[in-house]
Amino acid sequence: MPNTADFLRLESLQVHFPIQGGLFDRVLGRPAGAVRAVDGIDLNVGRGEIVALVGESGSGKTTVGRLITKLAQPTGGKLLFEGRDMTSVHGLSALRPYRLRVQMIFQDAYQALNPRHTVFDIVAEPLRSLRLVDNGKQLSDRVSEALASAGLNPPSDFCSRFPHELSGGQRQRVVIAGALAVRPELIVADEPVSMLDVSIRAQILQVLVDLRDKHNVALLFITHDLPLAWLIADRIAVLYLGKLVEIGSADEITFKPRHPYTAALRNATPQIGGNAGRTELPALQGEVPSAARVPKGCRFHPRCPLAFDRCRQEEPPAIEVGPKHLAACWLAQ
Repeated sequence: MPNTADFLRLESLQVHFPIQGGLFDRVLGRPAGAVRAVDGIDLNVGRGEIVALVGESGSGKTTVGRLITKLAQPTGGKLLFEGRDMTSVHGLSALRPYRLRVQMIFQDAYQALNPRHTVFDIVAEPLRSLRLVDNGKQLSDRVSEALASAGLNPPSDFCSRFPHELSGGQRQRVVIAGALAVRPELIVADEPVSMLDVSIRAQILQVLVDLRDKHNVALLFITHDLPLAWLIADRIAVLYLGKLVEIGSADEITFKPRHPYTAALRNATPQIGGNAGRTELPALQGEVPSAARVPKGCRFHPRCPLAFDRCRQEEPPAIEVGPKHLAACWLAQ
C-alpha cells in the first residue's frame, strides 16, 4: 500500500479567466464575467499513490494538471508540495528544484516529440537543460536508464531512431522516458493512452504501475475513461465543470457511486465488473456546459435526471458518505 501522507495538496485551487462583455453589456452595466476553468479544488496525492482524475472533455482536468506542473498559474487557493507553498513560486531558477521532482506526460506524443531529434536527444534534453549530468557517459547512462524504465529495451536499439520510425506505443514510451530521465517523485499523466490502440494501452498502464511499485513514484492519472481509472488507481476523483463532485477509493467510486454524474459515467462502461455499481439512471445527455456560464446551484443539475428544486438553487457541499468517500450531492445525504 502507498504511503498516503500528503505529498501534494491542492487547497481551494482555482483558475478564473476574466472575460469582457460586448458593447451592449457595458451600456447596460453588466459586470464582466469569468471562465471558471478550475473552481475550488481540494485534492491530495500521497507519496507512491496513484490518484485518477476523471471527467468529460471540458471538465478542467488538463488545467489541473498544468497547475500542478506550474505550466499555468492559479488565481486563487494554494498548491502545497511536502508542506511548502508553491503557489506563488515563479521563474526558471526558483522552479528548478520543483521540476526535478514533478514531471508531466502529455497526451499527444506526435506533438510532444520533435520530429527532427533522435530518441536519445529527446530524452537527454531535460538532463541537459537542468544540468543534471557532468559528462557524456553520465548522460548516456541516464538516457538508457529512462528508456529501459519506459519499456524500450534494449535502449541501444532506439537511441538513434527518429519519432517517425516508431510505433504509436513506442512514441508514448519515449514521452514517458523523457519524464523519467530526471527521476521525478510525482508524475502528472494527461490522458497518456487515449490515442493508442486498445492492445497497447495495457502495456503503457503497466509501465506506469511499475514506476510506483519499483520507484515509489506518485501519479496523477488524468482520463475521461472510468474503466482505465479503476484499473490503475488507488483513489478516483471525479471532476465536473471545474469542481470535484466525488472522491473515494477506486472500488467505491466505480461500484458504489453516490453522485449521479459518477453513476452516469459508470453506466456507460458495462465492461467493468458486469452490472456491479450500475443504476437505472438514463445515459448522459448533452455536453459539459461552458465554464463561462456555470449553472446556479449544483452545476450538474441541467443534465441530472434526479434534480429537484434545491439542486437548482443551492450548491451542495462535499459530505462524507463512507470511509474517505466524499460526494457533493443533496441526495447523498
